[in-house]
Amino acid sequence: MARVICACGSGVATSQLVASKVKRMLAARGVTAEVEAVDIKSIKHYIDGADAYVSIVKGEDYDIPTFNGIAFLTGAGADAEADKLAEFLKTI
Repeated sequence: MARVICACGSGVATSQLVASKVKRMLAARGVTAEVEAVDIKSIKHYIDGADAYVSIVKGEDYDIPTFNGIAFLTGAGADAEADKLAEFLKTI
């Protein structure tokens, strides 16, 4: 199963909200994925083994595809970003 990491400053509210929305939007596109919310300070412990990263805050670049978490948070461009993420996950 594909694994997606969502990270925000504390890993409590924002990343949980985005992770829930990502999971729901992927399911609507026929994609099943493990979507995990984490805090940005501990992301290095979770990024290994992840297939995609949904970034909510500016931080380091990682060696996996990164998607715009702000789109999922605000709704502006969320469908387009979910389409891109779903299409990518369907290839793995």
